[in-house]
Amino acid sequence: MSTYPPLNALRIFEAAARLESFSSAADELFVTHGAVSKQIKQLEEWLGVKLFERSGGRVKLTDTGWRYLIQIQDGLDLISSATSQLMQPDIQQRLTINSTPTFAMYWLLPRLPRFRQTHPDVELHVVTSDRDISRLDSPFDIAIRRGPGDWPGHLNQPFLKEWELPLCAPALLETIPLNSPTDLAQHTLLYADTRPTAWQRWLTMAGVPDLKPASSLHFDRFSLALQAALDGLGVVLGPLPMAQALINAGKLCSPLGKPVSPVRDYCWIAPRTAADDPAITAFCRWLETEAGKQA
Repeated sequence: MSTYPPLNALRIFEAAARLESFSSAADELFVTHGAVSKQIKQLEEWLGVKLFERSGGRVKLTDTGWRYLIQIQDGLDLISSATSQLMQPDIQQRLTINSTPTFAMYWLLPRLPRFRQTHPDVELHVVTSDRDISRLDSPFDIAIRRGPGDWPGHLNQPFLKEWELPLCAPALLETIPLNSPTDLAQHTLLYADTRPTAWQRWLTMAGVPDLKPASSLHFDRFSLALQAALDGLGVVLGPLPMAQALINAGKLCSPLGKPVSPVRDYCWIAPRTAADDPAITAFCRWLETEAGKQA
C-alpha cells in the first residue's frame, strides 16, 4: 500500500497531463485551478520527480511526466471499467473503437453490420482520429492505426496489408489520358498531409522521381484528398484494398496497374489490461477474419 500515490492527485494529474492544461483539467473535473495546481505539486513531492514544466502561466509535460501518464492510464481505465460493470452489470457492453477517418469510412463501416449481426449484445462507439494513441483525448477499447508502432502498455497485431496506386474518376481520363507514369505531368496530383511522402515514393518506384505535375492540391486529411479524386479534381495515390469498393462501383479507376507501392499494415491496438475481455477479443478476431477475406 505504501507505493500507492494519493489517488485523487493521480486522477487530477491524468486530466492535466492529457489536456496539457491545469485550467482545462479544472473545468473537466469541476474544481478550481488552484486545487489542480496544489494536487499536482503534492504528487510531484510524493514521487520526488518533476512532472510539468511551468513557464509564463503555461504548463508542459516533462519526458518523465509523459512516461508516467502512459503507464497509469491503463490502470485508471481498468478501475473505471470495473466500477461501471459493478454498478451497472446488466447494461449492454460498449466498445469504443478509435480509427483513422479514411479507414473507418471506406473499410470499417461497410463491414460493421456483419459484426453487429453476430454480436448484437455489443454496442459500438466509433471515434475517428489521426493522432498517436498516446495523445488521444479520451480512452478507447480498440484503436486502429498503421504500424508497427511504439505502443507501450498495449497489445497489437497487424491484420490488413495495404498498397497504393494512382486512382482517379473515370471521367477525368476522357479529357486527359493516363497511360503511363509520365502522363501524370499533365494531371493535378492530390496530396494529403497525413501521407506526405506517398507520391514521391511512388514516382521514384515508377522511374520518374523528378516528374512535375501540371498542378497540385493539398489537404490536411487523406479522406478529403480521396473525395477530391471522386469529384474529378485530380489523381490521388489511393490505398487498396480500402478503395476497392469504389473501384468496383465505377466511381474510381486505376489506369496504371504498376508499380504497386506497399505501405505499413493496419494494426489493431488494445490495452494490455483488457487482454481477457471477450468483447474486445471478439472484435479483434473479427477484424482479422474480415481482412482475410481479401487476402
